[in-house]
Amino acid sequence: MARPRSVSDTDLLDAALSLMIHGGPEAVTFAAVSAATQLAPATLVQRFGSKAALLKVALVRAWDLLDAETEAAAAATPPTPEGAVAMLVRLSADYPEGDAFADQLLLLREDLRDPELRLRGAEWRARLTALLAPRLADAVGPREDRAREMSALWQGALIWWAFEGDGTAAASIEATLRDWCARLG
Repeated sequence: MARPRSVSDTDLLDAALSLMIHGGPEAVTFAAVSAATQLAPATLVQRFGSKAALLKVALVRAWDLLDAETEAAAAATPPTPEGAVAMLVRLSADYPEGDAFADQLLLLREDLRDPELRLRGAEWRARLTALLAPRLADAVGPREDRAREMSALWQGALIWWAFEGDGTAAASIEATLRDWCARLG
């Protein structure tokens, strides 16, 4: 009879994600995850087989969390341009400053290297576009073009905020997106 797991896969993957967020993918080792979860490194090897497999499963967990947060942000905001801004600001609220933000960009590097994770990114963009388009509708209907433009502006504003370091990510992004919405006319 198999022994019951003392640490759930969810808790284990959250520990691996925390290590990745704070130190990049290189910070995730079986020894580091072992220290964070109190599981023996051999147990982790048995569960995942390799560091690469652990990283991939942890990154899938990150996409699952982003999907859930995106749906929650959409549900919590009105179907208006102001709601679109609020939705993206909510999705930006947890970005850290400085080196910690740069370490999070290393997760994106890993996503872009793996075809399945790259597909998750494309699927998330499609869902984000579908959620933003009705909020940016005009007399003709939902505007996917505006949704794609707004999401690109959001990501660009995030990068420029990281370079400039002016205030919080959420405040900088909100100001940029409100200005863009005001020019939609």
